[in-house]
Amino acid sequence: MDINAFFDAEFDEHLDLVDKTREATRAPFAKLVSICTKALNEGNKLLFFGNGGSAADAQHIATEFTVRYINDRRALPAISLTTDSSALTAIGNDFGFDYLFSRQIEALGRPGDIAIGISTSGNSRNVNLGLEKAREMGLIATGWTGKTGGAMVDLCDPLMIVPSNTTARIQEMHIQIGQMLVGALEHTLGLTKA
Repeated sequence: MDINAFFDAEFDEHLDLVDKTREATRAPFAKLVSICTKALNEGNKLLFFGNGGSAADAQHIATEFTVRYINDRRALPAISLTTDSSALTAIGNDFGFDYLFSRQIEALGRPGDIAIGISTSGNSRNVNLGLEKAREMGLIATGWTGKTGGAMVDLCDPLMIVPSNTTARIQEMHIQIGQMLVGALEHTLGLTKA
């Protein structure tokens, strides 16, 4: 293996996808910022959820909201549904893995909250059942995915689809989109320092 060739190929693929993702997600990102601004101004919260690397992204981005991103400011209400090990194991044991997120949304979600499901394929059954429950309860169901968007295409508005079939590259774009969302909302909510 030529490590230098590998190194360059990985960066080249990433850089190519940055430009494609910029164009593919511009409009849905603007819409997401708008609906999240409205929701947070009205006292609602953001609920993030996903599996594996997407679970880690959900935790990371929810933390950026509740702690801070760039500057000290008031805490913003965001919850990752991937962090309560007692709830996750009880739901998995008693109802099944498919219901990890829908059950928590039923308990914690309120009309006007924003549900943000994260799935690189768009076909994670538990994520999609969570989004279905969110819509049923009057939450706004949104998502971040990749590939063709999978089943999330019919469940989310807005939906940000990273135009790649490579899970690692999709996850790289999801974390960038997530951090950009925090930064944009700090601006739209008037929480940045001049």
